[in-house]
Amino acid sequence: MIQTLRTIGLLALLMLGLLFASAMPAAARDNDDKCEKRIHQAEAKLNDAVRRHGEGSKQARQRREQLEDARRRCGHDRDHDHDHDHDHH
Repeated sequence: MIQTLRTIGLLALLMLGLLFASAMPAAARDNDDKCEKRIHQAEAKLNDAVRRHGEGSKQARQRREQLEDARRRCGHDRDHDHDHDHDHH
């Protein structure tokens, strides 16, 4: 009887582990999608600030910093995207 309960308990733990492991990729994908959305929004705001106020404006510098923060939080390095051309003008 104890052996049967032990086996049932181990099987239940195994099933929970498999269920949890299968849910992880979906959660990671959601996080990636949210990160990409944040980065794209920050890029759009930077482009808008450059267009409205100029490349070296205070507003563009602030938006550049926000874009870099979004990239850092999402694990992107500086050389990953094309929009940091603004940093070099």
